[in-house]
Amino acid sequence: MSSTQFYELYRRSSIGMALTDSLDELIQSGHINPQLAMRVLTTFDKSISEALAQLVRNKANVKGHLHTYRFCDDVWTFIIENPNFKFEQETVSADKVKIVACNAKRPGEQ
Repeated sequence: MSSTQFYELYRRSSIGMALTDSLDELIQSGHINPQLAMRVLTTFDKSISEALAQLVRNKANVKGHLHTYRFCDDVWTFIIENPNFKFEQETVSADKVKIVACNAKRPGEQ
């Protein structure tokens, strides 16, 4: 496996949390060791980052009240209240969303 690092932020998505919960159960039951679980999570980080970069081409306009924003360690975090997401053929609303935006370059790249 390469030493290239990928962002771990997708581990907090619903699919990432489900994977983490499943790996925890496998560790607790003795079916896998923690080192293998970490390799699986590292592979997940790489796979989801590459899949999103290659397969997702949708764009959206977002309007709402910007409640909070911050920039730390090359990561932007926005909390938007009452957002409206306008896609090509539909509009989606919510009470509140958190958007985390990272540099397109991987950690450690120049």
